[in-house]
Amino acid sequence: MGEVVTITSGKGGVGKSTAAANIATALAALGRRVAAVDFDIGLRNLDMILGLESRIVYDAIEVMEGRCNLNQALIQDKHTKTLFFLPASQTKDKSVLNQAKVEKLIGELKNDFDYVLIDSPAGIESGFEHAIYLADTALIVTTPEVSAVRDADRVIGIIDAKSKKSKEGGEVRKRLIINRIKPDMVRKGQMLGPEDVIQILAIDLIGLVLDDEMVVIATNTGEAVVKNPKSVSGMAYSRIARRMLGEEVPFMDIFEQKGLGSFIKGLFK
Repeated sequence: MGEVVTITSGKGGVGKSTAAANIATALAALGRRVAAVDFDIGLRNLDMILGLESRIVYDAIEVMEGRCNLNQALIQDKHTKTLFFLPASQTKDKSVLNQAKVEKLIGELKNDFDYVLIDSPAGIESGFEHAIYLADTALIVTTPEVSAVRDADRVIGIIDAKSKKSKEGGEVRKRLIINRIKPDMVRKGQMLGPEDVIQILAIDLIGLVLDDEMVVIATNTGEAVVKNPKSVSGMAYSRIARRMLGEEVPFMDIFEQKGLGSFIKGLFK
């Protein structure tokens, strides 16, 4: 059985879908069979980041409603053959989601894939609750802003209260991705530092992603930035994927140059 990983956030616009696309691509490049599932019903962004929007025929809602089977809706990535994408519907809203149907769909995916990565809608409405309900692991994405961190803290509480694992006496593993870090602003005290965010949220850190203009370029071309060896954010997503596979991977040296090295090194002692 595969692992269900929900990538979520409390606040919109923090780079959650970018993280989902790039982590899925990186895991597949490391030889894992990966299904990237867009659960942001009505909005749908993951297809554009992966460059697969023109190949969509069926979507996840049509699978759940029995209008097609799962294999008909899954789209194989153009370049990474072990990566598949299941799109969200743009014509429905989140109210069409049904817990039993969601559970059946995710169960089918777990049987066929090593990782099922769910791109959750931001916020705490019903679509979010369906996306986190079956999670084995939740990757919480936040930017180093007070409002985003506060909303991420709220999301952590909901995962602990409403996931299936919590209802059965277990716990979803929660790991933190801090996105769009600007080291110069952190050094000047104009932005929360990684240590501040970790102290507030009190969950394990899995990734620090620098602010990177190459993300915009990659999104506009439909190519995951993790494929660009010159991209600092791409390297960060690749390292996140390796950490998910159990490797002890150090963070990038740039943080040492910005005075954060001793803190980051301490996380791995």
